[in-house]
Amino acid sequence: MSIKTKIATLALATLAVAGSLATTTTKAEAYKFKPWHVGAGLATAAVVGTAIAASNGPVYYNDYRRCGLVPRYNMFGQYMYSVRVCNY
Repeated sequence: MSIKTKIATLALATLAVAGSLATTTTKAEAYKFKPWHVGAGLATAAVVGTAIAASNGPVYYNDYRRCGLVPRYNMFGQYMYSVRVCNY
């Protein structure tokens, strides 16, 4: 992602959090702690996170060249020299 996309995403997330905090005007109520609520929240987060991760396509990085030395051999299998080969 470019820096502009990251900044726009951060601004949108900040706006969403600020909006959700501003709209919660109900009075605070205390409830008895129920452990299954925590488990349900974690399970939901796992399912949603997996769905988001699976929805993204493969990422290809073509901004750099990977170069390395590849050995060259003669017809008898004896090492002769190395050649620099770059993947584009």
